[in-house]
Amino acid sequence: MRISTLADAAQVPAKTIRYYEEIGLLAPSLRTANGYRHYQAKDIDRLVFIRRCRELNISIDDIKQLLDVQQHPKASCAAVDNIIAKQLARVQQTQRELALLENSLHQLATSCTHQQIEDCTILQQLRHTPR
Repeated sequence: MRISTLADAAQVPAKTIRYYEEIGLLAPSLRTANGYRHYQAKDIDRLVFIRRCRELNISIDDIKQLLDVQQHPKASCAAVDNIIAKQLARVQQTQRELALLENSLHQLATSCTHQQIEDCTILQQLRHTPR
């Protein structure tokens, strides 16, 4: 199948497929006589897997590991568990940081009751370094 067909089937842009080939997440495609990339059905599954990992914000390096471990079906899945646990911890840390950001923005949004820029409490607070 051509790259456009693969892109549609895996719901991944063709540009992204080329990038994944370039960085080694996807094996280089076969080329037809006229130079078009030619893919196999198994490439759809691999791309869907990669897309799902990216939707979970899993790093490219971790995706490479997840792809590599699949070459050894009898091996322990501890590496997989570790990658997912680390990603969960990163997401939880991001949530904590976003909650702090939300609180700060809420405080700013509700701090100004003035009608003129010269008296704007928000701008005054943004000019000063928090202690």
